[in-house]
Amino acid sequence: MTIRTRLCDMLGIEYPIIQGGMAWVATAELAAAVSEAGGLGVIGAGSAPPHVVRNEIRKARALTSKPFGVNVYFMSPFAAEVIDVLVEEGVPVVTTGAGNPGKYVPRFKDARMKVLALVASVNLAKRLERSGVDGLVAEGMECGGHIGDIATMPLVPQIVDAVDIPVVAAGGIFDGRGLVAALALGASGVQMGTRFVCASECTVHPNYKQVVIKARDRDTVVTGRTTGHPVRVLENKFAREFLAAEAKGAGVQELEALGTGRLRAATVDGDVENGSVMAGQIASMVRRVEPAREIIQDIMATAEEALSRLRKLNP
Repeated sequence: MTIRTRLCDMLGIEYPIIQGGMAWVATAELAAAVSEAGGLGVIGAGSAPPHVVRNEIRKARALTSKPFGVNVYFMSPFAAEVIDVLVEEGVPVVTTGAGNPGKYVPRFKDARMKVLALVASVNLAKRLERSGVDGLVAEGMECGGHIGDIATMPLVPQIVDAVDIPVVAAGGIFDGRGLVAALALGASGVQMGTRFVCASECTVHPNYKQVVIKARDRDTVVTGRTTGHPVRVLENKFAREFLAAEAKGAGVQELEALGTGRLRAATVDGDVENGSVMAGQIASMVRRVEPAREIIQDIMATAEEALSRLRKLNP
């Protein structure tokens, strides 16, 4: 089936599905596979230095001729240099997180790049629309990794009503039921991260994929609330230690030191007890490792099933 929205037209993609730009997870291999399957694959720059990001972009170009994006993480010390690389390489789409891309928007526009900014509040959505971004990713607190404090269901329609540019729903979305729900809320598409962790093209350590597959419905916890940068992860030894330190009143510097290197430990080294296993609340719905193309086909098939059920309510 075809569900075509203005997001598809804007980005030149077949399906209104964006793969989240997860640091250490969203490499060229995954991004290219998602783009080849009709969605928008996104390379996660994270805190990687610019030469690493450039290599990933060129690798993705060798794997797909379709549009793909790069996520810029503004808390990275290399963010400005990474943006230079994106402009030089002519990346079609930029997604942004953990900061305001406003001052860079004119450069992106001059380079004919589309910009989608992550937002978790209405005020930020309005401000970024005024800055000239092309679209917004409204991310609810159900997502994995860094989170806001509003859930997807109330956040998306509020942002849709507040702006005129396309809004992408993110957080708590697993299959076509989530896509149809997002469209009903007024979104033009969805962004998904956790399910794509278990794409066969995703290069994270197999241990990481297996703990996502084994996760139960209440297995995620939120660390870092006292630092101002809350993060949703699967509960493990590291998460319990971090939460215990927070409960004892540890300072921000101590907590940041405790968390340094933990995501790499999980994604690259496979230490899923002492590493940070970022995953959303839909982790318990992920049952297996499968190709990105099959994930997208399943999303679209289950969307048709959901629409079919809805049509029966109004014969």
